[in-house]
Amino acid sequence: MQITDIYKYWKKWGNTATGRWLFNRLIPFINPYTGALKAKVMDIRKGYARMELKDRRGIRNHLNSIHAIALTNLGEFTSGLALISLFTGNMRGIPIEIKINFVKKARGRLIAECTTELPYFEKEVKHTVTAIIRDEENDEVANVQVLWKLGYI
Repeated sequence: MQITDIYKYWKKWGNTATGRWLFNRLIPFINPYTGALKAKVMDIRKGYARMELKDRRGIRNHLNSIHAIALTNLGEFTSGLALISLFTGNMRGIPIEIKINFVKKARGRLIAECTTELPYFEKEVKHTVTAIIRDEENDEVANVQVLWKLGYI
């Protein structure tokens, strides 16, 4: 399975609890580094993704909050899911720059959401996608802007 196949599998399995469970167990095999974060895909639709990250000791920092790089990884993956849900067969994308703004200490269960559109392109293009991460009180804790280089295989 390729990373661009993720949306196809989500459409097939994402409608049931068992399918979502199975889908989330596949992520570490498709993307081992991001899979180690143990974030759960909650929803993927065309141009949209929502993920959940449960707070745990393994992703905390010395300030007793969720580590900056864990938040960055969560935002990057959420943006990628939203983006690749719009890809056609021979499209590809790779993040070339990530910026993150930390708004509030991240603690507890977090939800990352991203909505994007696919720009028209015939050859390589750069496209920024933003994911917003919120805590259980619905306060924004971070926003992650990912600059993607899009092209064709």
